[in-house]
Amino acid sequence: MVDWQSPAELERDSQIFIKLMHALLGFYAWEFAISLDFDWAVLTGKKRFRWPLVFYFAGRYLLLFALIGIAIALDTPTEINCQALYAFIQVAGDGAVGLASINLSLRTVAIWSQNKYIIALLVLIILGHWSLILQGVLLTAAWVPGVGCAIIKSNNTVLAATFIYSMCFDLVVMCLSAYKLAWAPRRTGSASGTQSTLVRMIFADGLIYFFIAFLANLLATTFMVLSLNAVMGIIFNVPAAIASTIVASRVVRRLTNYQVQGPEVYASSGQNSAIAFRSTNGASRTAMGTVSAKGVTNVHVEMETFTRAEEIGDLEAFPAVKDHSDYKDNKSSVASYEDDVKHGL
Repeated sequence: MVDWQSPAELERDSQIFIKLMHALLGFYAWEFAISLDFDWAVLTGKKRFRWPLVFYFAGRYLLLFALIGIAIALDTPTEINCQALYAFIQVAGDGAVGLASINLSLRTVAIWSQNKYIIALLVLIILGHWSLILQGVLLTAAWVPGVGCAIIKSNNTVLAATFIYSMCFDLVVMCLSAYKLAWAPRRTGSASGTQSTLVRMIFADGLIYFFIAFLANLLATTFMVLSLNAVMGIIFNVPAAIASTIVASRVVRRLTNYQVQGPEVYASSGQNSAIAFRSTNGASRTAMGTVSAKGVTNVHVEMETFTRAEEIGDLEAFPAVKDHSDYKDNKSSVASYEDDVKHGL
């Protein structure tokens, strides 16, 4: 049986940790580099900046700085303040995990048409999450001559609680999104045979995010609970943070870059109404009518409008899941609806 506390085992685990961290830094640097075009498009104004992108950029860059800090701690040849450096690494890494969950929860708020009860629930969960993230320094590190910065002790109880909370948070957000996008329309009988590609994309991306983040956090939590030694207890924390941040960032970019192609039909679960968009060389043809079992009938308004395709995919513009109740019995409803979509309401 392996003696996880023996000096030889600790040395072996430390070497594994060092090699793994360097590999993860290279992997994240590659992912970061191939997506810099999106950052540049936002910074130069080619893509409209929306306030939820603050969480996207914060999580993305915090994790990059945390990985750079780990590389410095492992490779520096001169003595440094290891405790202060690892304190920054912990806060930045855990913060990236928390911001990844916020990115997913913002999608859920938009899917629920900014329902005040959903917002209140998610805000409470987010506050609880960050109360764990900001618990304080949970790692004790020291400079070891000939080795560099080494982790001497870690508070695995709070760290495990943070990752378990993250998994529960992601599960709640995923269930809320799934209910609104899939279950609610079927329950009310308003779901058509063909869902819009935007709805399918939001739903599929949410599932992919949840399963990847859940498995990564579960692996990290398992080793923290086992608490084999100071190194093995936190060895999978960084992979979990990287997995959550990458999938959350990709979800945000895919939605922001979304463009309508071909005919799309979006049905409201609360009203017998539908909005149809058809992209035609920059022009969108819009119609509103009542929905029957055989399709859209009794079209009241038909008009052509011109919109920028990239604005349809803005982070807060969810035409597929917008509640249309505010536009009932109003001949200007289509124009009003499109105006709201453009402004991300």
